[in-house]
Amino acid sequence: MTDKKSVVIIGGGPAGLTAAWELVKDGSNAYDVTVLEASHEFGGISRTVKYNGNRMDIGGHRFFSKDDRIMQWWKDVLPLQGAPSYDDKKLGRHHDLEPGGPDPEQTDKVMLKRHRMSRIFWNQRFFDYPISLTPNTMKAMGPILTLQAGFSFLWSNIHKLPEDNLENFYINRFGRKLYSMFFEGYTEKLWGRHPSQISADWGAQRVKGLNIWNILGNAIKKMMPGHKSDNSKVETSLIEEFWYPKLGPGQLWETVEENSVAHGVHVITGARVTAIHSEGGKISSLDYTAEDGRVVNVKADEFISSMPLNDLVAATVAGDVDVPDQVNEVARGLPFRDFVTVGLLVKKLRVKNMTDVPTLGNPPIVPDNWIYVQDPGYKVGRIQIFNNWSPYLVAQPDDTVWIGLEYFCEEGDDFWNMSDDEARKLAIAEMIRMRIIESADDVLDTHREKVQKAYPAYFDTYDRIGELTEWLDSFGNLYCVGRNGQHHYNNQDHSMATAIEAVENIKTGRADKKNVWEVNTEKSYHESK
Repeated sequence: MTDKKSVVIIGGGPAGLTAAWELVKDGSNAYDVTVLEASHEFGGISRTVKYNGNRMDIGGHRFFSKDDRIMQWWKDVLPLQGAPSYDDKKLGRHHDLEPGGPDPEQTDKVMLKRHRMSRIFWNQRFFDYPISLTPNTMKAMGPILTLQAGFSFLWSNIHKLPEDNLENFYINRFGRKLYSMFFEGYTEKLWGRHPSQISADWGAQRVKGLNIWNILGNAIKKMMPGHKSDNSKVETSLIEEFWYPKLGPGQLWETVEENSVAHGVHVITGARVTAIHSEGGKISSLDYTAEDGRVVNVKADEFISSMPLNDLVAATVAGDVDVPDQVNEVARGLPFRDFVTVGLLVKKLRVKNMTDVPTLGNPPIVPDNWIYVQDPGYKVGRIQIFNNWSPYLVAQPDDTVWIGLEYFCEEGDDFWNMSDDEARKLAIAEMIRMRIIESADDVLDTHREKVQKAYPAYFDTYDRIGELTEWLDSFGNLYCVGRNGQHHYNNQDHSMATAIEAVENIKTGRADKKNVWEVNTEKSYHESK
């Protein structure tokens, strides 16, 4: 018998819980695993908020990946439905589903197959998302704007700009006219910075393969006789179907946490990591502060961290680790973007379904998962229609519509500091002005959810992040994983992949961590939400 190797994991989000399950799922009992989660919820930004019988998906999470390991991983946790889901039954839609899978009417432990639809709201009109010069777009823009956008796009193919910022990145792919209409204002709304001040790395991670040619090519293929979608060969923003847990993304991570505990993982909630100690070039232990104020010291052989990089370095400073000045400077300067979701439960939507996609509701609602509000005249950045993600997120899906309005902001700014009533009034006023709802009388209930450090940003000291990661890698037993743990704008599948790679390194004794950091930087990982 050999002693178990002890592993402490900071964070109970997708990366942290993936690492925990990967260490124990084989039943070998080789690792003593502890997960420290500062909150009492699991899934991080992929959690599901429960409110008055309705459920809110924070940010919207499509379960699709080009990494087959991840697709199988999800299916092992929550099997793919074996019968048409609630809305498929009502709308007469059927899919090639796996025989013998669970019926979602009989169990909650199931993934639904969902239809993807997202559109852009601009100038009181709906446009295809991602934006492209399709007939629908041309009709909505009119002949003059269409000609201007077309010539601008052609010029961008002849005259390429250096991709040293996000503005040039977008112009090279869509032309200056479409960029000014649909990208410039929205990007500034999202990040609080002009695109010319943001690194092109963000575009390279999120939309590298996305341009008008690819969008048009995909649209033409869909019109061909006998067309059948193949998600593995298209950009993630163009996929037509995805998986989705019946009760929202948090359901999957709550299940992973339960499975991990059943296999011996120790999960401690309300545990805020405040200090990290080192000895002999390795991390030796950490301190966490419990909710009752106790400071608890935990020793381990290996440490996996998904906490934000600036907080991680601050914890090493608090633990009396000798942190170089330049590393401290980079860590303190790493920016984040926070956001607020305002949920509105409404009787009906004013906006009509003008698509050929059948929808649910009484009366029927638009089929969108998201509506991107790229019109700069509105504070709201994106609208989710939770009924269309899963009707099981809504207590009364036939009679009410549950929407989530996403507002990008910074912790402590005027919008963040609004009272619940002020945020509710602003959200309702915007929905009336956008003609999404008729009046405030249609609103039955509201809920506001604040999300700190939702998006790692690509400006300020980001261009020096290599100095920070090199120093962190000098601790041989510390692995940084996940979106905030690497300060990479990862989707949840990328965050999971970083954890899988980190666990593989622990199991095999691989010393370098290049494979962990390269997730979502190599071409094979590129996707966009």
